[in-house]
Amino acid sequence: MLEVSKALTVMAFDYGARRIGVAVGNTVLRAGQPLQTISENGDDARFKQIENLILEWQPDQLVVGLPCHPDGAPHEMTAKAKRFGNQLNGRFRLPVDWVDERYTSVVLEGNPEMRDNLDSQSAALILEQYFHEKS
Repeated sequence: MLEVSKALTVMAFDYGARRIGVAVGNTVLRAGQPLQTISENGDDARFKQIENLILEWQPDQLVVGLPCHPDGAPHEMTAKAKRFGNQLNGRFRLPVDWVDERYTSVVLEGNPEMRDNLDSQSAALILEQYFHEKS
């Protein structure tokens, strides 16, 4: 018997102190689509924008990029990204997974066409890495 699985929508975040890149995709196409970069000041304004995106896209799963040193050791932003993911889970009651994002920005920085959307493009790469790891 052929098993048909439900397509899950996944929203990914590239967390930064000043900006948060957001992308969306699904488990069928397994590709990340950059949505936007959130650059609001203050957690309330940021989480309001995230809430609007979650209401619009209705994701089943959230993914947060986890920054680390090149050797994989955690640093200050690692803890902040973890805290952000835990806040997403607490506020929106959606499961959160983390993906090693060590080289996502480096891959994009050399491409001048991507500079304007670097954060949301990074979120799309984080999402595609998540799909790759789950396959």
